[in-house]
Amino acid sequence: MYEQIKHLDAAHQIEYIARQLIQVESVNGTSGEVDLANAVKQWLVSFPYFKANPHDVWEQHVPNDPLGRKNVFALLKGPSSSDNTIIYHAHMDTVGIDDFGNMKQHALNSDAMETYFKEYPYNQDVQKDAHSGDYLFGRGSVDMQSGIAVHLANLLYFSEHLNELPGNILFMTNPDEESQHKGITSSIPEINRLKTDKQLEFTAAINTDFITPMYEGDPHRYIYTGSAGKLLPSFYIYGRETHVGNTLSGIDPTLISSEINRRINNNLDLTENIEGELILPPSCLYQKDTKSAYNVQTAKSSYLYFNYFIYESTAKEVMNKLEKITTEACEQISEKAEQQYKEFAKRSNLPEVNSQKWTIEVTTLENFISELEDMGQDPKVVSREVAEQYSYLDERMLCFKIAEELQQLDPDKKPRVIIFYAPPYLPHNFLNESIEKNKKLLQLVHEVIDDTGKKTGEKFSIKKFFPYLGDGSFLSLHETDEEIATLVNNFPEIDRLYPIPFHEIRALNVPSINMGVYGKDGHKWTERVYKPYSFEVLPALIRETTVRMLHAVGQKV
Repeated sequence: MYEQIKHLDAAHQIEYIARQLIQVESVNGTSGEVDLANAVKQWLVSFPYFKANPHDVWEQHVPNDPLGRKNVFALLKGPSSSDNTIIYHAHMDTVGIDDFGNMKQHALNSDAMETYFKEYPYNQDVQKDAHSGDYLFGRGSVDMQSGIAVHLANLLYFSEHLNELPGNILFMTNPDEESQHKGITSSIPEINRLKTDKQLEFTAAINTDFITPMYEGDPHRYIYTGSAGKLLPSFYIYGRETHVGNTLSGIDPTLISSEINRRINNNLDLTENIEGELILPPSCLYQKDTKSAYNVQTAKSSYLYFNYFIYESTAKEVMNKLEKITTEACEQISEKAEQQYKEFAKRSNLPEVNSQKWTIEVTTLENFISELEDMGQDPKVVSREVAEQYSYLDERMLCFKIAEELQQLDPDKKPRVIIFYAPPYLPHNFLNESIEKNKKLLQLVHEVIDDTGKKTGEKFSIKKFFPYLGDGSFLSLHETDEEIATLVNNFPEIDRLYPIPFHEIRALNVPSINMGVYGKDGHKWTERVYKPYSFEVLPALIRETTVRMLHAVGQKV
């Protein structure tokens, strides 16, 4: 494989490798992720340096993964005795190809997609880009086989110019970024093993996940010095079902769900205020009652969950906000339900039922478990048994099933909202400038992009948080043990459903800087990567950043 690219310049090496990787259908959740890992490894072992040092390329399997997915590593050691190391990382999975429609069979064929879009009149921007010859099309072109190709070409460059490398490079590519992040989370113990066994000091990580224009006509190439985190706050809502002929005597969980959704969904008041950053509000990803068929009984329960980005906030702070909002929503619904029932009884000349109760309890999973234990129940055993019995369910639905079974342990079956966290969870990772090392790294990034901008004419902009979800989140942890405890204690069966090596991440504590390939329409069938920047400017930018960071740390500046 090296033989096919050894006579090419760096830009054409990257394009050749990217085209080859795009042809591998590595859709998340399929065996294609294994095929892509094998392809990356074949590229690595074909490089002369790794032919001479075969033990410096290896695999690590994701534990208990039914597909046999794996992380691929390569360690390139510079000629000095320095232990300082930069991590190059990128994910290898893509989203699916069903959106390509009648072009699905050509989704992985860059040339075929370019030819098709040249005659595509329905999107003039795509058509213009296809005619320019400056874009590479196909699923994974921008997200993110080109990013892997950039790292591979840079690894090859340094392996052939070892005298320019004042430290070491650890290359890593991971599966499952588009879903549960099992690749990167399973890699953390392996990176810490290298830290101990090889006595490596990890200076920073560089991710090549894609960047894109933020608005029409946006001229900037964005560099991100951190990654946003994510929570999935979930609401199990248990009402009081009734026949539709007596609907006002019930408590409708769909009404509660709707009111909670109204107060949280796209609520800008819940976004963090960080100047100059793209900060997104929480958004509803799922809302559904639990009825499985038509009947004339109102719903008994309802499910609701949100995508909730976190930038500097913690799971504890978010839970406190959501519990307050939910309590206010339920108090309003309770009050209105009671008023409507009384008005209905009055209009219908019916006696009021004095024993009728309208209170809707709001609790976190952690507090509800404590309440059940005080009743003499054993909710932790029930949770474990439910997780085993319903292991075939989607992880989020399994969490709801656990909440449902815990609710059944309450002998009074009170109307209740149980708030908990479900998978996935991503920590936020950012350069904390109060730490001298991080302050120096940020200064170096500014210096490198200023120099690159002067040479190339590119307009760069440095942002604190990568606006999409990325594996870089898992390389550092900013929350305290108490803040993490709030997450863990409100996350059903976290060790089984979504194991995260919190202590290992804290021990690693590596900032992840995203210097991504540039393109358009990630996750769309019009996905394409811009070659002049991604294959020419970016690789040199990453190499220069690598050298300067390793020099600076080595000199203890």
